[in-house]
Amino acid sequence: MELLTGTGLWPVALFTAIFILLVDLMHRRQRWTSRYPPGPVPWPVLGNLLQVDLDNLPYSLYKLQNRYGDVFSLQMAWKPVVVINGLKAMQEVLVTHGEDTADRPPMPVFEYMGMKPRSQGVILAHYGPEWREQRRFSVSTLRNFGVGKKSLEQWVTKEAGHLCDAFTAQAGQSFNPNTILDKAVCNVIASLIFARRFEYEDPYLIRMLKVQEESFTEISGFLPEVLNTFPILLHIPGLVDKVFKGQKNFMAILHNLLTENRTSWDPAQPPRNLTDAFLAEIEKAKGNPESSFNDENLHTVVGDLFIAGMVSTSTTLYWGLLLMILHPDVQRRVQQEIDEVIGQVRCPEMADQAHMPYTNAVIHEVLRFADIGPVNLPRITSRDIEVQDFLIPKGTVLITNQSSVLKDETVWEKPLRFHPEHFLDDQGHFVKPEAFMPFSAGRRSCLGEPLARMELFLFFACLLQRFSFSVPDGQPRPSDHGIFGALVAPSPYQLCAVRRDQGH
Repeated sequence: MELLTGTGLWPVALFTAIFILLVDLMHRRQRWTSRYPPGPVPWPVLGNLLQVDLDNLPYSLYKLQNRYGDVFSLQMAWKPVVVINGLKAMQEVLVTHGEDTADRPPMPVFEYMGMKPRSQGVILAHYGPEWREQRRFSVSTLRNFGVGKKSLEQWVTKEAGHLCDAFTAQAGQSFNPNTILDKAVCNVIASLIFARRFEYEDPYLIRMLKVQEESFTEISGFLPEVLNTFPILLHIPGLVDKVFKGQKNFMAILHNLLTENRTSWDPAQPPRNLTDAFLAEIEKAKGNPESSFNDENLHTVVGDLFIAGMVSTSTTLYWGLLLMILHPDVQRRVQQEIDEVIGQVRCPEMADQAHMPYTNAVIHEVLRFADIGPVNLPRITSRDIEVQDFLIPKGTVLITNQSSVLKDETVWEKPLRFHPEHFLDDQGHFVKPEAFMPFSAGRRSCLGEPLARMELFLFFACLLQRFSFSVPDGQPRPSDHGIFGALVAPSPYQLCAVRRDQGH
């Protein structure tokens, strides 16, 4: 009986193998065209999944770029992917073909977690009328609540004072500034979304930051990519809740804050914050099934703005202080310029930036060197496009390798070193090379860029005005190599802050 059963399985196994092979070949058929970008030979079914280190993607892409050129292809299981490197190819994709490359590929993980196609916010949403509506709302509402204006500048300046108070409490001691920076930046975005700030010792704030960090680390790496590639795995009981526990917890915290805001909202009064403005749009949109203003999108948009507006800026500041203790000569030049333009009494203002070319160059070089978002979120072509004479078919996933531009050795004098002179001309005037694009470009460029620029300048200038930073006595020099995750963050480090008005 066993022999007969075994013999009976042979035709089934053979049919299954042939079927898988045919499906695999069908998905790879575009590689046979002469104008399709070159790339490593994919394995059956898995493609190049095991040939790319998803836990250190920038280095993998760097090696592949050196071998195959600025435009090369990968096969992630049955998903065709083209990686875009270098300034010219990046501009072609993001600007010249901006309309045809602004869409996002399907992300089953997030859809399975409850993000419906019509309520995917401003970061993951498909390119279409709903996304345009939410993008327009987010940009205009942030502007209405002071982004780029004196009103928000005063709020950020006040928060910078609280930040400096927190540093003063640690003065002379060895400490890691990461959590304190998180709290300050979180309060700025909380002021825009909820019109409130948290005391730095508030247990609710501490819990929120911990959960947010957990949720952010869950969305990158090998496992999410595998789940998006093989969505059938999402149906394994309990898997999503276990893998994305932080995401669920963070959305629960945001839900509580939104509920609290909704309870105190008075539609007859002018909106106090972005949440009020969104609630007013929900009221207006009642009875309109085409509108993207609904409760689900409120949660998603607020989550997008909260996470994107907080993590990237605080990580950049964390890099900035690390680079100051590693380059004390640069720190001294920044402080000299602060003393000459602002002095040590008056708080820094955005108007000062135009008169501080060196400080401005240092902040830009922190953004370039830290390269915290080396690989942008994936896009998908909505029609056939040509890039660098290669034909990229409709439905191809695009990975834009931002690191290949920010670290391009043909553009930057010292691409792998921290060198503020990248942004200064021979006369010491500030200049911004075309290849500086840490906020991406085109239709999907970072909508929080004006807010991030304001925070970076005011927080950085205020800290350097009040303190001198150094490696704590007896501790080894920290590394300036980042750790790749959802963002590239520095290895954890300690510093010592000494108030400048108390000597060294």
